[in-house]
Amino acid sequence: MSVIKYQQTFNAIDSLLHGLKPLWQLVAFECDHLPWQHAFPHLAQTVWQLDDAEIDILDSDQQHLVDALLPSLIADIQQGQFPNKDQLINQLSLLVITLPTSATNSDDAQDVPYIEPFANEHQNSDLAHFSAHIKGRKWQQISAFAEQVDPQHHPQLPLLPILEWCAGKGHLGRLVAKQQKVEVTSIEWQASLCAQGQVFAKQWQLAQTFICANAFAPIDSSKPLLLIDQHAIALHACGDLHVRLLKLAVSAGTRVLSISPCCYHLIEDTHYQPLSALAKVSAVKLSKHDLQLPLQQSVIAGTKKQTLRNQEISWRLGFDSLQRKIRDIDAYLSVPTIKKSQLSGNFSDFCQWAANQKHLVISSEINLSHYLHRGIERQRLTKRIDLVAHLFRRALEHWLLLDRVCFLQEQGYQVTLTEFCANSVTPRNALIQAIKTN
Repeated sequence: MSVIKYQQTFNAIDSLLHGLKPLWQLVAFECDHLPWQHAFPHLAQTVWQLDDAEIDILDSDQQHLVDALLPSLIADIQQGQFPNKDQLINQLSLLVITLPTSATNSDDAQDVPYIEPFANEHQNSDLAHFSAHIKGRKWQQISAFAEQVDPQHHPQLPLLPILEWCAGKGHLGRLVAKQQKVEVTSIEWQASLCAQGQVFAKQWQLAQTFICANAFAPIDSSKPLLLIDQHAIALHACGDLHVRLLKLAVSAGTRVLSISPCCYHLIEDTHYQPLSALAKVSAVKLSKHDLQLPLQQSVIAGTKKQTLRNQEISWRLGFDSLQRKIRDIDAYLSVPTIKKSQLSGNFSDFCQWAANQKHLVISSEINLSHYLHRGIERQRLTKRIDLVAHLFRRALEHWLLLDRVCFLQEQGYQVTLTEFCANSVTPRNALIQAIKTN
């Protein structure tokens, strides 16, 4: 996709998010009614007609969710007071925007045949030992990502020394070192993980070196972390960590970057700090809570687990209604995480525990069964508020990804945004790949 197309897509998503922000930019726990029900009456009617079990099923599949709610949303836009209605309705297709796979990652991408790494029997056996201590799904992510950063499979990538960012034990870097036969420098701040990773590298006789360093520490100009002739890689570096990598790489002029962002909300600032010129002038301003939206997707759990989850949420919301009454303050009050064993008691025990945590006194005259019922009703409400907000989770993630893409393009990189693995392996499957063009 060209520079202009990435920018056009960003602007379209930006317009969609801004135009319909009452539906997604909110905190469900703070609401005692559908806050947008008057502006979107068809949508309100539709979500109240859904039973709770149906909500969980819809929430686990973005396409089905959009299919279920889109007709009502379109009807509300058509009948409401919205500027540029036709444009807004056309932009709703971005609610299910998908990324191309690496084989079609740009307008001028070459058709690169897939080459199965470690294709012979001896190598497959070797690789089984290599990955024996890594959990299955994590290994799938690592091996899929490693393939996408390998010049053997993608000739447009130069063969360069690798810098592995936020390496942990260096599983990814170790596989890359083995496959590409290149030097890998793995940066990780936890000394114990560095030590374990170095042991593995020595065991496999790989050119992998660990640097124990704080990614946010001031850079010593005599010992820069990033160099020009490097390929910097990061698989699921969280929030500020991958943003830090982008900024350092741009400053150093690092030739190639391959990153898969994760956990956008793990930032130091109270609100998101845009990177690109486009995002900096956007009317969309994001809190840490907003940044959690892309990560919210239900996984259909077992009956027992789902029952406990519903119970905990209803109890928390019931106590929230109670504490508002006790404090005479109509505001949400955060309660610490509880042990699952505490759910084996009753609502009264939970309220007493939560009240003690917040130094509140529950009068013996208070009817706790009323607040339990209130909690159950509020849970039904929050599930519907969240369901509608989740219509926008994929669009918001693409807004964040495209902010990074456009930022790199502005700094002289040729950039592609693709999927490096299936969504079933990990929902955080986006790959930003950038090559310095001058």
